[in-house]
Amino acid sequence: MEKLRRVLSGQDDEEQGLTAQVLDASSLSFNTRLKWFAICFVCGIFFSILGTGLLWVPGGIKLFALFYTLGNIAALASTCFLMGPMKQLKKMFETTRLLATVVMLLCFIFTLCAALWWHKKALAVLFCVLQFLSMTWYSLSYIPYARDAVIKCCSSLLS
Repeated sequence: MEKLRRVLSGQDDEEQGLTAQVLDASSLSFNTRLKWFAICFVCGIFFSILGTGLLWVPGGIKLFALFYTLGNIAALASTCFLMGPMKQLKKMFETTRLLATVVMLLCFIFTLCAALWWHKKALAVLFCVLQFLSMTWYSLSYIPYARDAVIKCCSSLLS
């Protein structure tokens, strides 16, 4: 509709900036964004479960680490369809999420290194657990007061 309005008002695409042209060409409808979010999220869950199942296959640590990490990356990437990639990246590196984001990204890398190059099964599993915890902490940052509730819950369990 916006494009039709520009054409009818006599504004060319050449008058529009390059960034605006790219955003206009790549904009998706809300239904399309929602569908791709669901597809990526379900694929992420599927890959994580598949990876966990492959852990008990002889020599399956490499496949476990690969599929589990790929599943978490797909689940994380699914939100790019809802927010857009640039907004997602900006939100990921805000001060409230910075530590969780850095730990999560490092765990992705270290999980793959431990399984594929270092061949340390226990270390790969440890990094997967840390992946899960950092993804959970990162996800909780989007829910108001969720982190505070988790901290209070854990502190009451420990005391």
